[in-house]
Amino acid sequence: MKRAKTQDAKFKFRLYVASNAQNSERAVANLGALCRSYLPNRYEIEVVDVFDTPKRALSDGIFMTPTLIKLAPPPVRRMVGTLSQTRPLLLALGLEPLES
Repeated sequence: MKRAKTQDAKFKFRLYVASNAQNSERAVANLGALCRSYLPNRYEIEVVDVFDTPKRALSDGIFMTPTLIKLAPPPVRRMVGTLSQTRPLLLALGLEPLES
């Protein structure tokens, strides 16, 4: 039952980045690629630049970038880094890797 709900659920992400920093650009690209592959038409990504909105980042408890917050479906999850390790990221998001 739980797996079916995850397969149909719309995912909502908030990714905190530091402007054009290389790690932030990688995280944006990696998250976009993962969503296109594993969540086609079922995701929304909000990118927040901590230099543009530092108070928001601090109020959300963001102290390093890039930081990804999965807002929906529950539970809320936080991940830090470039999001380049697909399998651990999928597992943290409650998704199953595609079979090769």
